Amino acid sequence: MRRWSLALSLGLLLALLGIAPPANAAVELPGGKKNFVVSLGSLRDGSRENWTRLGTYAFDANGTVTARTYLWNQKTPVAREKTGTTPDLSCATNANDSRTHVRRCETLTAGGFKGAPAETRTGTYTTRTDASGVQLVHITWQIGQAWSEQWAVTLTPDRTLARLDYRFNTLATHGYAYGSNAEFTTRRAMSSVLAFPGTLKQDITSWAKDKVGTSTGQTFQHRQFRMCTTATHCLTYVQPSSTAACQKTGGCPNYGGGTTADVTSIQYHLLKMSSYDRRDSLWHWCTCLAMERNEFCYTGNSHVKPMLQIIDDNGNFHGWVGAEASFYPSSAGEPRYSDMLATFRITTFR
Repeated sequence: MRRWSLALSLGLLLALLGIAPPANAAVELPGGKKNFVVSLGSLRDGSRENWTRLGTYAFDANGTVTARTYLWNQKTPVAREKTGTTPDLSCATNANDSRTHVRRCETLTAGGFKGAPAETRTGTYTTRTDASGVQLVHITWQIGQAWSEQWAVTLTPDRTLARLDYRFNTLATHGYAYGSNAEFTTRRAMSSVLAFPGTLKQDITSWAKDKVGTSTGQTFQHRQFRMCTTATHCLTYVQPSSTAACQKTGGCPNYGGGTTADVTSIQYHLLKMSSYDRRDSLWHWCTCLAMERNEFCYTGNSHVKPMLQIIDDNGNFHGWVGAEASFYPSSAGEPRYSDMLATFRITTFR
């Protein structure tokens, strides 16, 4: 017979009755962890009101949880913003035709990600173990509309990192979350990211042109990145060719794959956004898109992907959760049709 702690039994009873636990009641933390980085998305076919959120959940043993999140919404699109970081010539180039170094351009990120999260909300949570032995965490947010969510908890074999697997969410359709007892101020430098020995793989749900798509298990080639000598908080990589992106039918009729020029390289910038929290940012775009516009640095619909580092109890790096918030920069026609939004994870613990 499975033993249930008093706190767990109380949490289950209250959850079944729909009652929030008393403020002083002890509730088991999800996987025994208090600090989680979270990516959420409301992504639906045919909708032009999609959104992504990225932020943190801080759980307290008294049964309360606090979220601090960034929100990017198609109903209120924001422009990309400059980060103030331009890679130096050790990891970038001023030449137009290099296949080994990225073009030396100031890195962009999603609007608002340079500052603090704009949203703060509080709620209550309960945890219980289901019939198969899986711990579940149920959150009810105390906001002006009904919003609850449920996740299943999985721990790494050494129990230093918890993963929350999406079960349901009143408002979001997809999500990823990882947590530990490391403080949110704990992060790893770009040198540690570059030296990470594991294989990082990406799982992503994305929205573009009224369609939701998913991709799983795509290897993130972090060891191919180059560390900048001066701007050491920046990593760069030019992917020499792509079999799927940067094609003639994908917006490069003169220079893309399938043309005489056959340029299918992709420019990548990976940037540490802060020394005192988990924020990083990924910026990438097809080289041929800039060439089509006779530009050196692409000013069109590039991919901006804010990310938060996944850190275990011992302060070790395990990848990121992230969100894409790439809003089409033109007001002509149907700009929301060409937005690109996503929620994703890049990690070994999947």
